Amino acid sequence: MEEILEIHVGIADYKVTGKPHRLITVGLGSCVGVSLYDPGTGVGGLLHVMLPEARQAAGNALKPAKYADTGIPVLVDALRREGASLKRLEAKLAGGAQMFAGADEKFLFNIGARNAEIARRVLKDLGIKILAEDVGGTGGRTMILDTATGQVIIRMLGARMKVI
Repeated sequence: MEEILEIHVGIADYKVTGKPHRLITVGLGSCVGVSLYDPGTGVGGLLHVMLPEARQAAGNALKPAKYADTGIPVLVDALRREGASLKRLEAKLAGGAQMFAGADEKFLFNIGARNAEIARRVLKDLGIKILAEDVGGTGGRTMILDTATGQVIIRMLGARMKVI
C-alpha cells in the first residue's frame, strides 16, 4: 500500500500531486486557496493566492503564484504536465475573509473579496467549473485537498470541520 503524503503549500506558492496524497495550506485569511482536481487522473493542485492581480505590483514576474490572475494559469499548466485534462478540471475555493472586523473596507481595499472575485473570473475565462466555495466571513482557514477523492476539507478555529 502506498504511503499517503501530506504536502504543505506555502503562502504565494502551489503544489501538484497525484493520488492518494493530500495538499494542505494553512493561514487562509484574506488569502484564497484554489484547488484544481482532475477526477479522471486523480491529479490535483493547490494554490495559495495572496493578492488579486499581478499588474498592480512591481516585480510580479518573480512570483506568479502570489496573484490570482497569474497563479491559476501557472497551476493549470503544471497540472497538464502531470496528465490532467483542462476539460475535466474542477475547482474549489476557500478563504477570502475580511480579517479586520470593523475596519474601513475602502481603506483595506477588501483584499479577501477581490481575491475570490478575480479567482472566479480567471477560472471562468479558462472554462473551469467551480464546484464549491467556502469564502468570506472573518475567520482564517486551513484547506486540504485529498487527491484520492477530490474532496476538500476546510478547518476553521472554533468551528466544525467541513467537506466541500
